[in-house]
Amino acid sequence: MTTKPGSSALRVGSDADQALEPTLDMRFTSTPRGARLARRLAAVRLDACGIPYGSDAHDAIVLIVAELAANAVRHGCVPGRDFRLRVHAPASKTIVRVEVTDTRAECLPRRPSPSRDADAEEENGRGLILVSHLASEWGWRPRLSGPGKTVWADYVIA
Repeated sequence: MTTKPGSSALRVGSDADQALEPTLDMRFTSTPRGARLARRLAAVRLDACGIPYGSDAHDAIVLIVAELAANAVRHGCVPGRDFRLRVHAPASKTIVRVEVTDTRAECLPRRPSPSRDADAEEENGRGLILVSHLASEWGWRPRLSGPGKTVWADYVIA
């Protein structure tokens, strides 16, 4: 669960951007601290866009952000390169898209096998299993500008 910070809502981008589409689009350092900051900023931004703290949708989307950002740091990290987080929550609020872009093209995400869940004793290996259960769809594509990839997930708000 994510707790609501005591400060007012975070605004990313210009006021003109806020009126058009509620989107968080930022770069973060490829460190655990960067992944944590990405998760926290996404949580604040979702609340500001009308997907309130404590709702099932908010918690699921923040978990998707956390897992994809952690994977970018752990598997997509190139020293000295950042990862990019984009959370797009259109005004209709029916589908929220989370995209995480890193600069490592040779380490591609694999779909979890439906017959194999992570062993209870393993400390890692559950991130994409969680994403595949929470998201209506997810996948990856090559990065448009330069080396790397973008991993994306769509969450449908009921």
